[in-house]
Formats: sequence, structure tokens, C-alpha cells
Amino acid sequence: MKQRPRKLVGKMVLATMMSVVLAACSSGAGGDKVEPESKGAMESYGVGEIFKAAEPFNLSILYSDQPAYPYKKDWLLFQKITEKTGVTLEPTIVPMSDYSQKRSLLISSGDAPLVIPKTYPGEESAFVSSGAILPVSDYVDLMPNFKDKIEKWGLQDELEGLRQEDGKYYVLPGLHEEVWPDYTLIVRTDIFEKNNIAIPKTWDELYDAAKKLKEIYPDSVPFSDRFQFNSTLNIAATSFGTKAGWGFGNGLTYKEDQDEFVYTSTTPEYKEMLTYFNKLVSEGLLDKESFTQDDDQAIQKFVSGKSFIINGNSQTVVLHRNDMNKTLGEGNFSIAKITVPGGPKGQLMSGSRLENGVMISGKIKDNENFKATMQFIDWLYYSDEGQEFAKWGVEGETFTKQDGVRKLAEDVNYNGLNPKGTKDLRIDYGFSGGVFAYGGTTDLLHSMFSEEELKFQQDMKDIKEVVPAEPPIPYSDIDREQVTLLSTPLKDFSDQNTLKFILGERKLSEFDAFVKELESQGLPQYMQLSNDTYKKYKENKQQ
Repeated sequence: MKQRPRKLVGKMVLATMMSVVLAACSSGAGGDKVEPESKGAMESYGVGEIFKAAEPFNLSILYSDQPAYPYKKDWLLFQKITEKTGVTLEPTIVPMSDYSQKRSLLISSGDAPLVIPKTYPGEESAFVSSGAILPVSDYVDLMPNFKDKIEKWGLQDELEGLRQEDGKYYVLPGLHEEVWPDYTLIVRTDIFEKNNIAIPKTWDELYDAAKKLKEIYPDSVPFSDRFQFNSTLNIAATSFGTKAGWGFGNGLTYKEDQDEFVYTSTTPEYKEMLTYFNKLVSEGLLDKESFTQDDDQAIQKFVSGKSFIINGNSQTVVLHRNDMNKTLGEGNFSIAKITVPGGPKGQLMSGSRLENGVMISGKIKDNENFKATMQFIDWLYYSDEGQEFAKWGVEGETFTKQDGVRKLAEDVNYNGLNPKGTKDLRIDYGFSGGVFAYGGTTDLLHSMFSEEELKFQQDMKDIKEVVPAEPPIPYSDIDREQVTLLSTPLKDFSDQNTLKFILGERKLSEFDAFVKELESQGLPQYMQLSNDTYKKYKENKQQ
């Protein structure tokens, strides 16, 4: 058995002692299930029933304030929540840019509101050992809509990935009926058509198309990207059989044939992806500034006609059209999202049906409205009616519905769906915001898509094969600290060298040397700890 460094052992002992003290000081900390107080709860509450508090109550909630549609206390959203359910929300407003940091500070200090939305799976791990957040898996029997969707949509395996070492999970994720792809490449379809260049279906075809564009427009750089290229690396990596960019995560990739995890950036597949993008850069087809420029700089190049390819999603394509109407003139261009190109491993698509979700403060165990709060969260975030309400608003006021088809009211717009609308569903009413509106049926998701976006979704569904979810690695509290100490510098070093290899600042012939450098920075210890934990989890599951 390998010895852990003495300094690290000291830290772990201290962390363990702190966990014990915190556990002793918090009510029910450590995941012990308690009987919830039921004041305000409905005696009979099930799937298809509207939650209405037996006694009205106030509920504190953390609110991530999006600058594109800033918080307004008089939104119809809040008025109707109180009217429908008897629950009056008391938001703690935090700017979106500071949300993660402020959330951590509030939880650590014990001042967090009871409901903590906008938490991505994995972000809850830091708060588990202290008992600061609720082991929600102990209380899902109070949430019939959540349980119904898990069972109906077969989400058990994905939910399994949220479990901590104690076998419980501490975040209620947003649930989607199907994988929802959004980010892809947006291209100047008019330029492609004018020059008889086919829309690329693979990354090799994208290279050929970019090469032709460079020949025809020698002063251009055909592909100039935003998001520091992290979104493109994410969508491309899957079809190369690897992970990168936004999808790099903890740096681990599960190999089913080996039944173990490998470090992603050391694999032949990762090198193949680096080689491909290095070729684009070296031939002047991919803008070197894609990796460092601000989004606004990349957008300006695209909307002014200096580049022809950029990464984006269903919302950005609308924004680009609006900008290009001003820069190039309406009718003088056409752009579209294209199906994500396939790669050496085929037409693959990664993605989870779990979205960011809700943590609940451990303080709720002492709250008289514990059970009522769980029922309220279940209705708002997981019932068909609650999800439609959070997304579309109020029937007869913000939308109409006939034969199951929803339509925005004449004076209401959302993301270009009703351009003549003078009011915005998010800005003026508070609906379709990121704090409440996520998850749901495919029908609900698609109900706010344009015909163009519906076609993209169908094409992705028809063409792509979804990569299976990887098994979980439920670290213990002590091991999680060591994992952070090991994985963070490994990821940073991988990111730095990914950039160097693609830009040609480091030769690809040095890839093996790069792997050895990772090994000298603690990679073997990280891999052993990760795989040992996975094997232990697997053995326990089989027992």
C-alpha cells in the first residue's frame, strides 16, 4: 500500500476531526433520517394533484440573478406561486457571476436559505460531510412526481451516479425525458451554398470545407470560435472517443473493455483529437485567437462576415441573426446550427438526462414545514403542471393552449418565438428563468423551440448514438480531499498542454513526454485511488 504524504495525512486528520465536530453540532447531521414535521403539508398528495399548503407559509430560497432578465419582486411568477400553493417565496438575491462562491459561503456559515437551486451534480459533494445539506434520497417518498418520472423514464442508473459513499444523494437534479443536445457549430449557410460547399457531416468534411473557404476568401479565417474553444472541444471529443473542454470534468474516462478508468488526456484518442485541431490551426483554418479571445470578439468576427463558423446554441443563433441584420442587412445572409459532426468513432453524442437541480439545507429537519416544503418542491420542479407553469407562465395571460399546443400570448415574446410581442416572458413576468424552469417531458422542452430547432433536435436524434453513462466513483470524505489535491493540478496541466499542442507551441511528437510529466505529478496515485474506489463500489453493489 502506498504511503500518503505526511502533510496530506495531517490535513485529512484535521478534516476528519472537523467533520466529527460539525456532525455533533448539526441536527441529524451525517444522514440520519428524521421524521419530518408536517405543518402545512397536504394529507393526501400524489401525481397529478396541485400542491396547496394546508396552512400558508413563507419559504426562503437562494436566487441566482441573471443580468439578461434581472429579478423583480413583483413578477407574476411569484404572485401566482403564492396564489396557487399558499407558499410565499423569500429570495436571497445573488448575482449570477458570484453565485457559486456566495452559495458556498452561505452554506458554510449556516446562513443559507432552505432551498438552494442552480446546483449542478457534483457541486454538492463539498457540503455532505458537515450535514449542512439534506440527504434528499431519504425523503423522496414525500415526492411522488419525482419518483414517478425516475421510474417512468428509467433514470435509476443516472441517479445512481449521484450517490455518495454513504449510499445517499444530496441533490435533486432536473430530470429530462431524453438527452437534450444544444451546443453545436453555427455556419454561414449562404456562403456554403454560394460556393457549392456541402454542409459538413464529419470533422474531416469540416476540414475540407474550411480549406475551400480559405482558398476562396484568403483574407478570412473560416473558423473563429468563442467560449475559449471549450464548447467545441466538448462536442468534438465524444466522436473521437474521448472528453475535452467543458466535458473534461475530473479527467477520468471509463473503458468498458478494461472495466476501469483511465486518465483522459493520456489516451491515443485524445492525441488524435489534438492532431486534428492542430492541423486546422497550422493551415490557417482555425483562428488562434479562438482560445483566448472574449466572446464578443468572436461574435463580432462572425456577424461582420470575417469568419463563417462559430460555436453556439439555440439562443445564440437568434442573437447572431439580430446582430447580422444590423451589420450585413436583413436578407443578405443566412446562418444555421448544423448537426454536430461525427468523428473517428462515428456519430456519437454524449449527454445526461440530469440537469442542475436543488439542494435543501440540513436546517429543514428542524422546520415545522419540512414535509410541506418537500411537497412544494416536488410540485414546482417535477410535476407536469408545475414545470409547464415555470416555463410558460399562466394560461390565458402569458400563453394559450389548444389541443395540447401552447402559444405565447400576442403581446409576449420569448427568444424570438413571437417577435411582435412587446413584453418578454422572462424580463417582464419572471417565467422560463434558470432558477425554476428546467427538466420535463420532451414535449414541454420542444414546445418552446422554433421549427429550425425542432429539425436540429430530430436530426441529432436520427443520426446520433448516445454514449452510455459512466459508473460512479463515490469517494469517502477523506479521499475526496486527496482527489481534489491530486486532480486539480493534473487538469490544469492538461488544459495548458492541450492549448500548446493545438496551437503548435508544443510538438505532438512530445505527447509521450507530456504523459510522463503527468505521471510525475501524482497521476498514478490519482488513478489508483479512483479505480480502487470504483471497484469497492462495484463489489458492494453486487453483494
